[in-house]
Parts: sequence; C-alpha cells; structure tokens
Amino acid sequence: MAFRFQDDKTPRKPGRKNGEQDDSSNSPFGKIKHFNFSIWYVAIALLVLALFHSFSDLPSPQDLTYSEFRAMLKQNGIQEAVITPDHIRGTLNETDPKTGLNLPFHAVRVEDPELVPLLEEHGVKYGSRIDNTFFRDFFLGWILPIGVLFLLWSFLLKRMGSGASGIMGFGKSRAKVYAESDTGITFKDVAGIDEAKAELQEVVDFLKSPEKYQRLGGRLPKGVLLVGGPGTGKTLLARAVAGEAKVPFFSLSGSDFVEMFVGVGAARVRDLFKQAAEHAPCIVFIDELDAIGKARGIGAVVGGNDEREQTLNQLLTEMDGFDPEALKRGVIIMAATNRPEILDPALLRAGRFDRRIVVDRPDLRGREAILKIHVKGVKLGQDVKLETIAARSPGMVGSDLAALVNDAALLAARRGKSAVQMADFEEAIDRIIAGLERRSRVLSPKEKRIVAYHEGGHALVAISCPNAEPVHKISIIPRSIGALGFTQQLPTEDRYIMTRPELLDRLAVLLGGRCAEEVIFGEASTGAMDDLQRATDIARAMVTEYGMSEKLGPVVYERDRRPAFLEGPWQHTPNYGAETARVVDAEVAGLVDAARVRALDILTKRRKDLEAIATALMEHEVIDAEDLARILEPDRS
Repeated sequence: MAFRFQDDKTPRKPGRKNGEQDDSSNSPFGKIKHFNFSIWYVAIALLVLALFHSFSDLPSPQDLTYSEFRAMLKQNGIQEAVITPDHIRGTLNETDPKTGLNLPFHAVRVEDPELVPLLEEHGVKYGSRIDNTFFRDFFLGWILPIGVLFLLWSFLLKRMGSGASGIMGFGKSRAKVYAESDTGITFKDVAGIDEAKAELQEVVDFLKSPEKYQRLGGRLPKGVLLVGGPGTGKTLLARAVAGEAKVPFFSLSGSDFVEMFVGVGAARVRDLFKQAAEHAPCIVFIDELDAIGKARGIGAVVGGNDEREQTLNQLLTEMDGFDPEALKRGVIIMAATNRPEILDPALLRAGRFDRRIVVDRPDLRGREAILKIHVKGVKLGQDVKLETIAARSPGMVGSDLAALVNDAALLAARRGKSAVQMADFEEAIDRIIAGLERRSRVLSPKEKRIVAYHEGGHALVAISCPNAEPVHKISIIPRSIGALGFTQQLPTEDRYIMTRPELLDRLAVLLGGRCAEEVIFGEASTGAMDDLQRATDIARAMVTEYGMSEKLGPVVYERDRRPAFLEGPWQHTPNYGAETARVVDAEVAGLVDAARVRALDILTKRRKDLEAIATALMEHEVIDAEDLARILEPDRS
C-alpha cells in the first residue's frame, strides 16, 4: 500500500583526398582478405575422417587370441599371414558377404618355435616385417599433443584478443569505426537537451570549417566530457555530433581497454590515437569513461601492478602530447560518464577534458519534444495528447520515454486496436511507475477494505493540504513491485526547490494512509511501512540538511555524499556528537508526529468523504481525478 512520488556495419572507407593512395593495409577502413586458421578446421576434418571411416565398406580386422589363431591354423582357416616381432596380421579363408573379400585378422604374437612349421604344413602364405614405430612414438607421442596444445592456446588468445587477428592483436584498438554517413543520427533526432546541443554546435562548426577558428589563433578544447544520469542521451548526442559534422566516428567503451594481461590497455590507447590521427578530422567517443578514468590510488593493490592505472596514465600522456598536426586537422575526443566525481583530477584539467557539458533530465517541454520524436512511425489515436503524457512523466529521461511509447504500442497491438490510444499510454505509465498489475493476487474482503481506506486517506489529505500536488489517480489493484495500491499525484509544473510548508504538506499526505486506518479501524497495519520510511527521511533531511529546525537552526549536520547523477541507498556522514544526535532525533520525531496529528484532524473532520472514496474504490478499484471530484461534489456545493 505504498504511496508513490514519481520524480523521474561494417565501416566504409572514407573518400580520399586528391593525391592520396589507397593504402588498405594500414587503414582500419580497408578491406583485406585474410585466411584465418582456426582450430575448428581441425575438428571438422577429424569429424569427416571419423564419419568416412564409420561408413566405409571395408571390414574391420577380427581380433584373435594366439590360441584361437593356432586353432584356426590347424583347421585350415588362415589364408595368409604377415609376422612381425609383436603381431601377426593376415586374412582368413572366410569371405565378407558384402564385399566378397577375405576377412582380415589380427593377433598378438607369442614365442612359439612351432609357428613356422605349422604355417608350412597347412600351406599358408607367410612373410615377416619389422614394425616402424617412429611415426607412432615420435609423431603421435610428441608432435601431435604439442600441436594440439599450441592450436588450442592460439584459439584462446585470439578469442580474448578480439579486434585483431591472431596472438599479435592484443594491442589493437577495439573501437567500432563508422564512416561519415553511417551514424544515421543528427541533431534533429535529439530533443530535450537544447543547452547541450548548443554547446556542441561549436564542435560541429569547428569540424566543418576549422580555418574559421584558427585564423584568429583560437583552438578547440581537446576533450569534451558529457556528464549526466543514465538514459539522458549522452551517447546519442555524441553520435549526432558526428552525423552533423559528417566525419568518421570512433566509438568504444572504457571497459574495452582493460584486459587480464598487463599493458594491453595502454597499447590499445596508443593504437586508438594513432588511428584517429590518420583519419582526422574525426571524433573519438569513449563511453563510460569512469571504467578507466577513476582517480588513481582508489582501490589499488599495494605492491601490485594495476592495469587500469597504466591505461589511465597512457590516456593522460596521449591527450597531453597529442599530435599538434592532428589537432589542427580536427580530432575531437569525447567521453561520457555518470560518475564525474570519481574521475582523476589530471583527466579534467585544462588541456585534456577541459570542457564539461551537463546532459540533464528534460523538463516538461523537453519531454514533450522527446515524445514527438519517438511517436514517429506510431499510429496514434485522436485522443492522444502528448502534453498530458509529458506532464504525467516527471523525472523520466529519453530512454524511459522511448520505453513508454513502445509499451503503449505493444499494449494496443495486444488488444487488437487499430491505433494507440490515450488509455494505452496511461496504463504504460502506471506499469513504469508502479509495476505490472497482479490481478491474480486476490485480496480478502477485509484486506481490500483496509487498502481502500488507506489509499483514500492519502487522497483526502492531499486534497485538503493547500501546497500538496493534485491527485491524478487512485488504485487498489496489487502491483508487481509489492504495493497493494497507490495514490498518484501529478505536479502542475516542474519543481526544482521546495519550501518548508510544501515539505510539511508532503509529510501529512504520506501519513494520511496510516491515519485513515486509525480513524476507521482504531489500529494501524503493516501497509504503511514504506510511507513511514519516506516520511522519516524527509523529516531528517529537513533537520540535518535543509536547516529547517527551530532548535538546531540553519546548520548542516549531515553531508550527503551520493553521486550527482545516480540514485541509490547512499550513506550519510554525520558531523555531530551524542547530545546533538538526541536533539536531531527529537526534532525528527516531532515533525513526523505533528504531521500525523494534522492528518488525523483532517480525516476525522471529513470522515464521510473518506468513506465515500473508500466505497468507490472497493466498487471500481481505480478512480481518477474526475471521479474523485464527482464523489466530493456534494460537499463543495
């Protein structure tokens, strides 16, 4: 019964200039045909030989003991024999019915002085031969096992060093290279981050006409660092820059540099910058830069050899000592990360990644612009209003909105509709915010009544508080994330700061569900656990971080060290002693208790409204803002 607040090809060779020769052997764009040996060729050949042998019509030799051989010899069953020091091989007088050939036999020889006389006595053709064991002992015993191990080792090295062929390919860059028109992305495909696009327009202009900037002695920064939360469009923006400038685009991840072998990452960095200099003007994009750019000394093993630090040192050297001629021709190094606070300071100094562009979450107009891009190719119904969808999705980034449009289209197709309607978008938003509906989880009548009053309490307190956000929807359908119901509020506009009265109203709304249970049933349930946790967090932040406590004053007592662009359960660092801690706990408890008293007062005075809302929820399970207004209309008239 949680109450939810929702914040959120292959590369083609570029055209050559006049006078340049086609040197495909040195260019990663060149198409060179090689015959790559693989251990699978050997395996397939052995399999073919085995199949050929199994389907062969030639009969296999019959193994005989020496006593059986002598018995058949005395019975004139042997046609001919070849005697070696250790074996006797030959053919029997019996023929194979399929081939008509005499059946072969094989027997192990023992010392028998009567063997030759017996052969002569029974008229058997015989001869002798000395076995040549060189092939068996030397080739099969030494050469073949060593060769198999060598082929297996070469195969493993080739697989681990993918990006180049053979054992010598470890130091080759793993960058995927896209020619001028292969990115397929321009600034028209990017929306909601207009400020970042404006910053990068300068990079595009420089790549198109570098002489415009060089004639006045200016130079473009060597590195451009895109920072922002996951899914905000950092990689998409980098590809759009390459598409706008129509230059080759080198794309790889920070983890592509690091291998289990020491020195491989540094070699790949050198090879990457070498390729970039050869194909200037171009853009080199390194995604997830924090994989190799983490500050040196963090997590390092004392006395060990840190491959990541060696890779970072080589990257610092290449960026600082980069070929001046390559810079003049236009080589731009771009990188993206959502953890800029852990990057090495040497990587961010002037002369390296000295320009930082924040790719933030889109606002209301930005979300609407992103939706317009993603609905291209989607057949929309007449009732779809993108501005309403954008208002219902605060805090969502570009990837979330793309998933939202896709989910709505899939829901409409599943139901056999001819177009995607607004109801499909509404359900898709609910699935993203609260999870999938679990109608298979059937609540008992008592539990359903408790949930209905709980969610009705949230909604009624939100309506009664002047600074609370409007209620958009109430549901008592269980969801896959564990919530048995939810009350959704929508902000009328994007908010970046909150005042003390707004935070106090939010505390009262969070406690409205538990207080409704107390008013109706005289006791509380476990369904308010999430509400209490969130209310406590808000109250503690008001006291220790926002300076909103009358007793403690405008002082920060806890420092929040969470990353700027990542969410998660990060720990706080307290900066106070035991006496202050007791005051902090008392202030937090006081704020929560005051919100509880306020919610109880509202629900006690408006108990009829609470019962009306709960009754409608038990009957319909889901009610929206219009339904809620009709329920409360008699009291408003």
